Amino acid sequence: MIREDIGFREAGKFEETRFEKIHNVIFESSEEASFLVAQEIANLIQRKNELNEPCVLGLATGSSPIKVYEELVRMHKEEGLSFENVVTFNLDEYYPMDKNDIQSYYHFMHEHLFNHVNIVPANINIPDGQVSAEELQQYCIDYEMKIKSYGGLDFQLLGIGRTGHIGFNEPGSHVNSGTRSITLDHLTRIDAASSFLGIDNVPRKAITMGIGTVRNAKRIVLLGWGISKAGIIKKTIEGEVSSRVPATYLQEHNNTTFVLDTEASSELTRVKTPWLVKSVIWTDELKLKAVAWLSELTKKPFLKLTDKDYNDSGMSSLLTEEGTAYDLNIKMFNKMQQTITGWPGGKPNADDTYRPERSTPERKRIIIFSPHPDDDVISMGGTFDRLVEQGHDVHIAYQTSGNIAVSNEEALKFAEISKALNGDSVKSQEIIDFLKNRTGNEIDSLEVRKLKGLIRRSESLAATRYLGLPDSNVNFLDLPFYETGTVKKNNLGEADIEIMCNIIERIKPHQIYAAGDLADPHGTHKVCLDSLFEALKRLKHQSYMDDCWVWLYRGAWHEWESYQIEMAVPMSPDQVLKKRHAIFYHQSQKDGVMFQGDDSREFWVRVEDRNRLTAEKYHNLGLADYSAIEAFKRYYF
Repeated sequence: MIREDIGFREAGKFEETRFEKIHNVIFESSEEASFLVAQEIANLIQRKNELNEPCVLGLATGSSPIKVYEELVRMHKEEGLSFENVVTFNLDEYYPMDKNDIQSYYHFMHEHLFNHVNIVPANINIPDGQVSAEELQQYCIDYEMKIKSYGGLDFQLLGIGRTGHIGFNEPGSHVNSGTRSITLDHLTRIDAASSFLGIDNVPRKAITMGIGTVRNAKRIVLLGWGISKAGIIKKTIEGEVSSRVPATYLQEHNNTTFVLDTEASSELTRVKTPWLVKSVIWTDELKLKAVAWLSELTKKPFLKLTDKDYNDSGMSSLLTEEGTAYDLNIKMFNKMQQTITGWPGGKPNADDTYRPERSTPERKRIIIFSPHPDDDVISMGGTFDRLVEQGHDVHIAYQTSGNIAVSNEEALKFAEISKALNGDSVKSQEIIDFLKNRTGNEIDSLEVRKLKGLIRRSESLAATRYLGLPDSNVNFLDLPFYETGTVKKNNLGEADIEIMCNIIERIKPHQIYAAGDLADPHGTHKVCLDSLFEALKRLKHQSYMDDCWVWLYRGAWHEWESYQIEMAVPMSPDQVLKKRHAIFYHQSQKDGVMFQGDDSREFWVRVEDRNRLTAEKYHNLGLADYSAIEAFKRYYF
C-alpha cells in the first residue's frame, strides 16, 4: 500500500508538512504514480480474495485514472490478476446521458477497464443517466443503500476538479451528502467542453455519490496531475475545511493520500518555497527561485533587496552562505540578465560564454515541433521570425493534423466552395450532406476529417510563408495517435516515434524547439512531447546529437516561472504585430474556437498578454523594459 511504502505520518507531526493537512506523495511523472496506485488496488483485490470477501471499489473517470486502469488491465492479462471478487461503484454520471454515448462514463469505464478484465457484469454499478426524472430521487437512495449493503467502499479512487469537486460534488455540497442529482458548476462544464465538442453540448446536471458516501470509504486515494490542478491542490491540502472547496472535507478522513505529479504539487508551500518549511541545500537553481520570489513578495527589483528583506522572509541561511544581500543580488541579477538574447540561434562572432545559445555554427539547422498546426506561431512566433531572419535553416514539423479543432460550420463553408468550383462534385456533396445531417457527437467521417486537416494545413502554410519560410521546410507529420476522429486519442505508438526519429535523423538539427506545456498529462501536447523525448532517447548516441540543444516553450495557457527561464527572446512592438498577423492566418481558430477553455480571450490576445506579462516580470526584477518576451527552458537529454 502507498501508506506503508512511504511511511505515513500524521499531518502536523513533522516539519516537512507543517502547512499540510492531508497526506500526499509527489512523483516525477503521473505514469510512475499511476503504477503504484494500481499496485495498491491489486494488492487489496488479492487480499480480499484470500479472505473470500468481495473487494468493493469506488471508481472515478476523467483523464486522471486512465493509466491506473491501463496498469490494472496489464496485470490482469500478464500476471493473472482476477476481478471475479470485485464489486465496483462509479462516482458519477452525466444526466441525462445515454450509456451508449461515447461521452458517458458507462462507455468510459467499459472502454478503459471493464471490457478487458474478468469482472462479473452484475458487479458493475454505474449511475444510470437514463433514469426518469420521476424515479431519480428513489434511484439515488437505492444506489446509496446498495453501497451500504456491501459494508461501504473498501477503496475510493478520486480525481479533483478545478472547483475542488470530488465526484460531481460541486462547491456548496454538504459534508454528509449522499448520492443525489446535482447541477454542474460552469467551470466544470467548461473543463468538459472539449470532450463534448463545445460547452453547449455538455449536460447541465449529473448524478453523483455524496461527500458523506466518499468519506465513509475505508481508504481514499486522490490523483492530481498537471499544472492546471496546482492551485486547487494547494487550497485543498493547506486551506481550511470549507464547502466552497468540497475536497477539503477529506482533511477529516484518517486514511487519505493525495498522489501528485510535480506539476500538480508545484504550489504547495514545501515545493514552491521550501526554505519556509525546513533547512534546505541552497543550489544555484533554488537561490534564483528564492530571490525571484522575494523580489515579487517585496515588490523590489533584485538590486534593491536588503539584508533585512532576506531575514524577515525566513531566508537568513541564504545570506549566511552568500555573505551580503549586495553580493547575492548582483549574482542573481547577472544570471537573469544573461538569459536575455535577441539571437535565439546564437550570435555569430560573439563571446557566448554567458549567452543562452552557442555562436557556432553560425547557421544552424533547426526543427520547431508544433503539436497543433498553430502552436508554433502562437507560442514562439517572434522567435520563429528571428530565426528565419537571422539566416538559420529552419524546419517546421506539425505533429498532428489538428482536424478535430475545426468546427463543422467552418468545414461546411469549404465543402460548399469546393462544390461550387468543381461543379456537381459527388465527394463534396457527401461531405455537405454529412455535416448538415450529423447528430449529437457522431464521429467525423474520414472525408470530413481529411477536409478539416486540409483547412489546418492551408492556414499553416499561409502563416509560414508570411514569416518567409519556404514550403519545402514545412513538414506535416500527422502522427497516427491523434487520428481517431474523437477527442480521446490513442496511446503513443511505435509508428509515432518512428516518424519523429525519421525527421530528426533527416535534418540532424543543432536546435530543437518543442511545446513543454504539461497542463494535461493525457493531452495532445503531452503525448507530442513524450514522442520527442522517446525519439531523443533512441537517437542520443548518434554523433550529430552531441551538437543538438532542445528548448521547450509553453502554449497559450501557461508560461515558465521567471526563475525557470533560460532563454528570453524580447520582441519589439513591430514584432508583436507581426506575430499577431501570423496567428491571424489560422482563421479557423479565431472567433469562438471549439476548445476555448474558461478564458474568453482569443488566442492572439492571450498570448500577447502573456508575452507582455513576462516582459513586465523581467522589468520588475530590475532588468530592461521590453514590449514582450517569449520564454524558453532548456531540456537536457
